[in-house]
Amino acid sequence: MRVVYPNGTVGECAPEEELHIIRHTAAHIMAQAIKRLWPHADFAYGPANEKGFYYDVDLGETKLGDEDLQAIEQEMRKIVKENLPIKAFILPRDEAIKLMEERGEKYKIEHIGDLAEDAEISFYQQGEYVDMCVGPHLCYTKALKAFKIMDQSGAYWKNDKNNKMLTRIKGTAFPSQKELDDYLKLLEEAEKRDHRRIGKEMGLFMFADEAPGFPFFLPKGMQVKNALIEYWREIHTRDHYVEVATPMIMNRHLWETSGHWDHYKDNMYSTTIDEDTYCVKPMNCPGGVMVYGSTPHSYRELPIRMGELGLVHRHELKGALHGLFRVRCFTQDDAHIFMRREQIAEEIAGVVHLINEVYEKFGFKYSLELSTRPEDSMGSDEDWEAATNGLKEALESLNLPYVINEGDGAFYGPKIDFHLEDSLGRTWQCGTIQLDFQMPINFNLEYTDEKGEKQRPIMIHRVCFGSIERFIGILTEHFAGKFPVWLAPLQAKVLLVSEKSAELGTKVYEALRAAGIRTEMDTRNEKIGYLIREAQVVDRVPYMVIIGQKEIEEGTVSIRSRDTGKTESMSLEDFLAKIQKEIKERV
Repeated sequence: MRVVYPNGTVGECAPEEELHIIRHTAAHIMAQAIKRLWPHADFAYGPANEKGFYYDVDLGETKLGDEDLQAIEQEMRKIVKENLPIKAFILPRDEAIKLMEERGEKYKIEHIGDLAEDAEISFYQQGEYVDMCVGPHLCYTKALKAFKIMDQSGAYWKNDKNNKMLTRIKGTAFPSQKELDDYLKLLEEAEKRDHRRIGKEMGLFMFADEAPGFPFFLPKGMQVKNALIEYWREIHTRDHYVEVATPMIMNRHLWETSGHWDHYKDNMYSTTIDEDTYCVKPMNCPGGVMVYGSTPHSYRELPIRMGELGLVHRHELKGALHGLFRVRCFTQDDAHIFMRREQIAEEIAGVVHLINEVYEKFGFKYSLELSTRPEDSMGSDEDWEAATNGLKEALESLNLPYVINEGDGAFYGPKIDFHLEDSLGRTWQCGTIQLDFQMPINFNLEYTDEKGEKQRPIMIHRVCFGSIERFIGILTEHFAGKFPVWLAPLQAKVLLVSEKSAELGTKVYEALRAAGIRTEMDTRNEKIGYLIREAQVVDRVPYMVIIGQKEIEEGTVSIRSRDTGKTESMSLEDFLAKIQKEIKERV
């Protein structure tokens, strides 16, 4: 694909840059369309991103509606049809400011003010529109083939709530119309699977204005959550983890020692108890460290694998809250492993195998990312190098491909992140393994080696689900609410063809309940077709147990499968054996 670079030259870009360039050009064409429709518009930032592109615009008192977004898209199509050449030029800083002053672009002037005094600034122009930009861009407006304006929202200038709120107009663009259509179909499917809508339909969880960002789990949601926790406990017991519980509120001094106060205090809730500052824990690790440090340890005990299902609280901005995906309190399925240095590779391998087992259980593919030392970190260069190399060696010994994410590690150590892929091809960062040399130093943790000498253990922080609440949101969308039998909040539902079926229906219901099957009986005076549809489409029950005159006479039950839509007649004993087998094997 031919593009124009900031110095005005034209050439071929790398294939991996094409989508970004298309979207960045689309942002400029959108800005030109906005300027034509609202000449007083003042532009801030307009980048391309993973979903498309946006431009933050100061429209004064003008408020945009859906018809205005449609008008912007139509004007963009006119600009594309005009096939305007896109040209680039560079100006010294002073001349760049003068040009922006002439065009009344106060946000651009402020942005230039943030740049070095000797900076040369590149601009792109198509027709009457000029914008400062590092490029590159398409050579002509007609090269933009497929785009759509999506929606709008508010955004503070420079992402600072003390600055003016601007209008963020968002769109997306692709190399071809087919790719755009496929993306829009994906969004439509994602909307159908929105865990907030499904969660409300199925009665899994709720939110209230009195507790923004703090989810309420309803009885059926607790069934899902408890099933996940039961599975978590089973595999961790098998792998020789012990489980602990640590306080939700602990003294500020603990968080200062761990390093969280300096790096995380803006996201922590605190309170005053006995005239001292206490913090609601945003993570579990300092509590786990205190448990380890409470008794002496020998090298023979290591590794100690210590799990905790801890409720943590983190202050998230209100505008960032999003169903179960971004909340202010959640259950973290933590584990902290204390080990000798020579046990690092083996323990990381064990964690990788466990997380892999969990993701395979739900049908998730995943990719791995190794995040290295951030700028705001604690500890020596030697420890960071040793920790990073330890993670690399573990991944390479397992023959696992990974990419490096420079500077995105935790403040106390590098980490391996698991990015799982759901049924729609979307990726989610859930599992993580963090190797920590620092916290054992901060808390003076020790063990006695075979010579009777004191040594410092190494620590692994790791999660599988990440946040159980968020994982439930991901699973809800992944399965579109059609959870596998073992995880479904309601595993069977007894449906009566008529009131005459009530006696047998009640016996079947009680038998299912006695066998530990999560069951309800629908006694509403509705036609059986309506009851089946409600159970299958709204409740998404794996099995509907239909009781009518035929079943009374034959002493059987009719079982309708949610997934196949087929109905099969069988004895109650056979159905119990079938569903119990599926639950036990977690298929």
